[in-house]
Amino acid sequence: MKLRIEVDSNMTEDEIVIRCRELTPTIVNLHKTIEAKTVQPPDIAFYKDKSEFYLPLDDVMFFETSDDTVYAHTRNDVYSTSRKLYELQAILPPPFVRVSKSTIVNVRHILSVNRNITSPGLVKFHDSHKQIYVSRMYFKELKYVLSNQRV
Repeated sequence: MKLRIEVDSNMTEDEIVIRCRELTPTIVNLHKTIEAKTVQPPDIAFYKDKSEFYLPLDDVMFFETSDDTVYAHTRNDVYSTSRKLYELQAILPPPFVRVSKSTIVNVRHILSVNRNITSPGLVKFHDSHKQIYVSRMYFKELKYVLSNQRV
């Protein structure tokens, strides 16, 4: 594989082009990595006790809906947000994956996933007592994203 950088001062916007003979898993992974690094994370306000917070998204383990409110869970705290879950799903960067109708998880925080054939899978997190469930409908996508994260 060749790698080349061309500097052109006449360009108005940076452009990355990947030319390949065929679309291999390595090329797809490279594309996803570049895309994840170049996309600006969304600016999301979090609320707790009449205060507004701007946390790094990497601190958020998962988003969860309860009683028409979306909550962002960190290791030691819980914040609310004014965004709806479907809005978050559309704007969150790749480490975030929908795992049920009411939950989006940051796969970088996952310690383990326990799959049970007759019930939802159980997700546990690094350095936290918190856990969530993955519905069977979303389990395959979560496993796919987790396997690509490890590559």
